[in-house]
Amino acid sequence: MLRFEKSASGIATLTLDNPAKLNAFDNVMLANWATALQECQADDAVAVVIVTGAGRAFCSGGDLGTMGDVDGNAALYIGDYLRNHVHPVARAVDALQKPYLAAVNGPATGAGMDMALMADIRYAARRARFAESYIKVGLIPGDGGAFLLPRLVGLTKALELLWTGDFVSAEEAERLGIVSKVCDDDALMDEITALAERLAAGPRVAIRLMKQAVYRSLRLDFLSSLDAVTGPMGVAFNTEDHREAVRAFGEKRTPNFQGR
Repeated sequence: MLRFEKSASGIATLTLDNPAKLNAFDNVMLANWATALQECQADDAVAVVIVTGAGRAFCSGGDLGTMGDVDGNAALYIGDYLRNHVHPVARAVDALQKPYLAAVNGPATGAGMDMALMADIRYAARRARFAESYIKVGLIPGDGGAFLLPRLVGLTKALELLWTGDFVSAEEAERLGIVSKVCDDDALMDEITALAERLAAGPRVAIRLMKQAVYRSLRLDFLSSLDAVTGPMGVAFNTEDHREAVRAFGEKRTPNFQGR
């Protein structure tokens, strides 16, 4: 249900593997997803993580048929389901200090779109489509969509997409800032892997510290964000990668970063 592979170049690939149901997730996939992300964070050999879908879709959200019967207090049941099964993936993404890239190979709907929005960078195949489709089943975003989408497209457009549940094409998603690049369908994995390999070959400590600084700045004012980078800058300055970059500049060559 979730394929987890690591390459010698430091790239981990998570593939949602339930193509018969457009990669809808069940509790097993969710648990494996969260665990894989935690392993990627703990493994120093992993520099970049890619998430994608098998077959013709990225993710259609939750597989409602696997949730079981809702007896008694439905509100309590759904709240526990989100906290215990869905949200651990979001928390694992939030704890991941390494680049997290989404290769959106096909439709991403409902919670599947929210899962894509959690990535740091999203590339989309031309056949990909996006929809916050909760409204069509009388529900609300339960997986971060109400937080993530306005930060990408602005308040007004986010509400429009949430209230209508309309599909957005890959090209429109690029125009709105939901994805940063649209690729030919058969070139998507090659292009996002090329980006991942470029990041994996870069100064890994600096890349991780940049990610932390960017996300932290979203919660700070400008002057506080300036203060917040002083400590991490000292860490980056003291890395072997920085010293190698200085040597390479003086020797007029490309630096050979080692991730230290």
